[in-house]
Amino acid sequence: MNTTIFNTPILSQILYLLAVLLMRVFGWRVEGGLPDLPKFVMIGAPHTSNWDFILFLGTVFQLKANIRFMGKSELFRPPFGGFFRWCGGYPVDRTKSQGLVEQMVQAIQTSDQFHLMITPEGTRNKVNEWKRGFYHIARGAAVPVVLAVLDGAQKTVRVGQLVDLTEDIEADMKRIQGYYRGMVGIHPHRTSELSHPSPS
Repeated sequence: MNTTIFNTPILSQILYLLAVLLMRVFGWRVEGGLPDLPKFVMIGAPHTSNWDFILFLGTVFQLKANIRFMGKSELFRPPFGGFFRWCGGYPVDRTKSQGLVEQMVQAIQTSDQFHLMITPEGTRNKVNEWKRGFYHIARGAAVPVVLAVLDGAQKTVRVGQLVDLTEDIEADMKRIQGYYRGMVGIHPHRTSELSHPSPS
């Protein structure tokens, strides 16, 4: 059952107003919106700072979106487990023989609504290659990918570009990463090479 923040009507309006205010105070803005679809996998990049999670929450609050994210099952034990679930967390058990991709595919397929957020870089540090778990989850669950682009230079989070996947993973990955070309994160020196501008 989805018990995330924006199923709480009064609190959702308070968080929305607070998110708008704080984003303006710190000079950030959100452009675009989420597609009106019951299920999708959303990716966010470049991921270079712990502050990205705060921006994620601010964006979610401003869009009034019920977005889920994966977390280690240990995080969902008392006393803080209820809080992480309320924030949209979905526990995954790394000790199961069933892999993370399979667990999330099953969760999406058995839910009436499921919007999953993943950072394809998988770390705040600079990487040379994105992890492809998001792609395999989306393909396995037969849902599209929605892009969230963090533009640190313009202090803008752009949301809403929809990508339908094909059977050509390499072409799809190249197409998806093309939307992030030239973007830098909050800490530009940690931005993935895949997100840097191509050499002229």
